[in-house]
Amino acid sequence: MLSAAAVNACSQPHTILRDGTSSGASEAPNSPDRLKVLEGVWEYEDGSGVVVTMKLDEVGNGSYPWNDGELLTAALSGHTWTGIWRQPGNDREGGFEVRLSDDYSEGEGRWWYTCIADDTAPTQPGGAFHLTKIEDAGSEDTAAEPEPFSPQPVLFPSDSR
Repeated sequence: MLSAAAVNACSQPHTILRDGTSSGASEAPNSPDRLKVLEGVWEYEDGSGVVVTMKLDEVGNGSYPWNDGELLTAALSGHTWTGIWRQPGNDREGGFEVRLSDDYSEGEGRWWYTCIADDTAPTQPGGAFHLTKIEDAGSEDTAAEPEPFSPQPVLFPSDSR
């Protein structure tokens, strides 16, 4: 007997094609140098006050804790970032588009559904959101790291017997 709860209808594998990655041109829309601006920790906030933290790698792919969420970057062209989101935890997926600021530190976006469980043509609306980059890659607080070990002489009180 098969359990319907064990199979997620929306969780199909996705492949994001990266135009320009083999050409070496750093101006290509999806070149690794271009996508690097997405790497880091971002805060997603929707209109209802929900705030979710997302961590993205050097090509703009990453995860977020809400329903085991995953984010896959499709393109970054100019200041327009597009991609796919997937939530295996509640069997939903869709697309997104973000218009990033001039310095790529924040943006206004919208998201939509492409699949809700078995419904591959959902009519349920998506929504709008704001993104803020809260940490660049490699900018972790190094002051919190322990100092390298360096032995110090230990002085014992002299034995006065």
